[in-house]
Amino acid sequence: MVAVTLGEPGWARSYQGKLIEFFLGGGKQACEIWHRKAGKDRVATFIEAALALRTPGLYWHALPKYEDARKVIWDAIMPNGRRLIDWAFPPEIVAKRLDHDMKIELISGSIWQPVGADNYNSLVGAFPRHVTWSEYALMHPHARQFLRPALALSQGTELIITTPRGYNHAHEAYQHAKASKDWHSSLLTVDDTKVLTKAIIAEEHSTMPDELFRQEYYCDFSAANVGSILGRYVEQAEKDGRIAEHELDPEGAEIVLSSDIGFRDTAAWWYWQPRYDGFGVVDYDEDNGLDAGDWIQRIKDKGYKIGKIWLPHDAVNKTFSYKRSPVEQFQAAFGWGKIGVVPRVRQTQDRINAARLVMPLTYFHQIKCVDGLRSLREWGYAYDEDRRVYSKEPLHNWASNGGDAYSYGAQIMKERRRPEMDKRKPKGPRPFTMDAIAPVESDPGVSGYRIE
Repeated sequence: MVAVTLGEPGWARSYQGKLIEFFLGGGKQACEIWHRKAGKDRVATFIEAALALRTPGLYWHALPKYEDARKVIWDAIMPNGRRLIDWAFPPEIVAKRLDHDMKIELISGSIWQPVGADNYNSLVGAFPRHVTWSEYALMHPHARQFLRPALALSQGTELIITTPRGYNHAHEAYQHAKASKDWHSSLLTVDDTKVLTKAIIAEEHSTMPDELFRQEYYCDFSAANVGSILGRYVEQAEKDGRIAEHELDPEGAEIVLSSDIGFRDTAAWWYWQPRYDGFGVVDYDEDNGLDAGDWIQRIKDKGYKIGKIWLPHDAVNKTFSYKRSPVEQFQAAFGWGKIGVVPRVRQTQDRINAARLVMPLTYFHQIKCVDGLRSLREWGYAYDEDRRVYSKEPLHNWASNGGDAYSYGAQIMKERRRPEMDKRKPKGPRPFTMDAIAPVESDPGVSGYRIE
């Protein structure tokens, strides 16, 4: 193959050059926590192009959502007015470009694509040679877990690039990378890169919440998740010791399930066991690509003694694919009396208030509920930096399914909350019966790189 030179001389900043040299020198895995506007996606696409020219294979640049992949990568225009993909993949290395599919075939035989991690099940089955996890802190943690075996089989490489979003899965990945001699890792703030002037930094600080500024420009993991709905309640539960191995009480109340279920979409389930001092959440389950029948079998396979299953109000709707609604299918499987529909509330805030009321009374199994707790930490409002306000409705992302499912359950559980629960002192056995639970009516510079 004819040798080509990628990137104009002097384009890469020193810290970007170190990352490039790591991968071109045979490095396999890297985790980079860089501030906003540090050039994360630009350097990542350059690395992908360089590796794809060397070794034929499938190369992915993954964003949290498919629409993010098109906006942030495929349609991105750099400050100099040039499209990012035209810069990273110049015409001399491109055999074919398919705009509709967001796919570039290279003269080396490689295929490069930006993809969305929101439907990660659709990615399983392929064997990528490289994956970049861009904005990993905002991504569903299952996406990387599902694809790691395929990367291992293909002896591939992966690059995690992100700014922090609290102590979540991105923080775990960074801590692992720091402790490993095989990984490349770095945490770079605006003081480290000096990419932005002091005037720009000051202007940014004056126009956004302090926690957002510390998170985005100083890579502060300890900054509270911006717009988080239940994040501080999860932190308090940890301090109180309410996140531990709280096992199912075999002599206690029957299990109550609350859910957010969608057709061929991600569904989330919380397994509640009412107790004298609150509510024990003994399990959590989440997956996508399953329909009502699949979930019915999965719930039965867990072996819990089910008292009641609460489905969201939209589960009564029929679809073109099935003659019976999810509610009717669950009623046929578990019995009419064991299925309830959570009443629709006038405002989402009513449901959120119920979650905040019940959260201090909830005990979580720290292992079985680990994914659910991650979603509760991340569930939040979007911040509009132009208008400087938070959204009225929670952001719809990977965490919203778990957050919605918990808040649906809280709508029901808050009516079972009694004054003595707050005291947390047992007054002898106080068994709960499921008959008592009823719906509540309420409305500078590194030179160019030569790739052989």
